[in-house]
Amino acid sequence: MRYVLLNKPFEVLTQFTDENGRATLKDFVPIPKIYPVGRLDFDSEGLVLLTDDKPLQHRLSEPRFKVPKTYWVQVEGVPTEEAIATLRRGVDIKTSFTAPAEVELLPEPPAIWERAKPIRFRANIPTSWLQITISQGINRQVRKMTAAVGFPTLRLVRVKIAHLEVENLAPGQWRELTAPEAAKLKAAFSATKMPAERQVQSKEAKSKTASGLAAPGPGAPARKTFKPASSSFKRPAGSDQGPKGSGDRPKRGPKTSRPR
Repeated sequence: MRYVLLNKPFEVLTQFTDENGRATLKDFVPIPKIYPVGRLDFDSEGLVLLTDDKPLQHRLSEPRFKVPKTYWVQVEGVPTEEAIATLRRGVDIKTSFTAPAEVELLPEPPAIWERAKPIRFRANIPTSWLQITISQGINRQVRKMTAAVGFPTLRLVRVKIAHLEVENLAPGQWRELTAPEAAKLKAAFSATKMPAERQVQSKEAKSKTASGLAAPGPGAPARKTFKPASSSFKRPAGSDQGPKGSGDRPKRGPKTSRPR
């Protein structure tokens, strides 16, 4: 299995082909048969995870597994405490309501690479940076969130996926996960646990377990066997009906003719 981290540059599609000739992942990652986990918009930058591990790719892409993703977000203006509190609680973005998020106003611009195309600059309007962590995965969610509270996003950079960080990767650079990084990711989100944590049963043990005949493990209490209590009921002497299944039938009285 291959696990690759890429720092996706600005204006690159998170896919390997494009009919319109735009830049794609193929221009940066020369590994066949690996696919991106989720998406990162054309006009966004930062971390993209690629893999050929389909169960893991499915889990990391599914919003219900709540994989945290952290972004540095440059916005127009300086968000108020009220705006930040709203972002933390959840925002009405017209099509839906966002889940609570972790939001922090950064005191200084982060140490980050220059973008290929600079953001628009307005001399009379300052900009500021937020750090936002979400796990929902709504299309263009962060941009919609900041716009909803009155501070449009100018630049969006994903810097973290779960415990994986962009660190020293320059735009367009990629690296493979280390064995401990991959193991930690699979332990947290894979469809199966790590091999060392799985208990493998033999076919005979599985068959016994399925039929309920498996022996109890060490230290387990002895299995109790149910025995029906013997019946103390006795039929009265002279009864004209034997017990069910005995073959005896009740005696019939003499036939009588019906009155016509």
